[in-house]
Amino acid sequence: MLKQQIIAMGGGGFSMEASPFLDDYILSSAGGNPRICFLATASGDSEEYITRFYRRFTQTNCQPTHLELFRRDKRDLEAFLLSQDIIYVGGGNTANMLAIWAVHGVDRILKKALESGVVLCGISAGSICWFEEGVTDSFGQALAPYSCLGFLSGSNCPHYDGEAERKPIYHRLVSEGLISPGVAADDSVALHYVDGELYHVVSSKAGAAAYRIEEYKGEVVETHIPTLYLGE
Repeated sequence: MLKQQIIAMGGGGFSMEASPFLDDYILSSAGGNPRICFLATASGDSEEYITRFYRRFTQTNCQPTHLELFRRDKRDLEAFLLSQDIIYVGGGNTANMLAIWAVHGVDRILKKALESGVVLCGISAGSICWFEEGVTDSFGQALAPYSCLGFLSGSNCPHYDGEAERKPIYHRLVSEGLISPGVAADDSVALHYVDGELYHVVSSKAGAAAYRIEEYKGEVVETHIPTLYLGE
């Protein structure tokens, strides 16, 4: 049977760093010369973001393409997305992205893509979207929980070490039962799930890591998850 793979990055990749390690890891998950499609919906299909994607992936053994929804063309979305080997989701506004995906039926197509063996991955908004819930700044003020696609159980918090408020707010939300327990990822860290289970945690920066965040008798328990530094 086909494996269902999701690679959720707390931060890093071509969006945030010069290191090729995380993007190369994503490409390796789908075999040689994969077809990789970028969804920049969360950034409003930023032309600059899309250009950066091509600048990064045209230098590698893969077949890059992208899909815009703000400037949608006549292609069949389902046929196009299911023809890819990897779907890479960029960062930005998670709530807006999920709403737009729902309007165009992309959320349903992504579920079918996952079940068909297409690797789903992404950074920040493109990380939390795969979980039941995520910690988001989509509403422009304090970080808050938000319901997502639910392809993976629990919650997710990206940028765990990259933004000072992330850790204390995620801990508070979990301790107060406002968000389900889950996994936090530092910048430069990727969580690799296979068939819904956390299979591997990798990083492009030494010392960066991921953590399980759980509640026990009203207190938060943070457990370090072994993380492989790809530079070694």
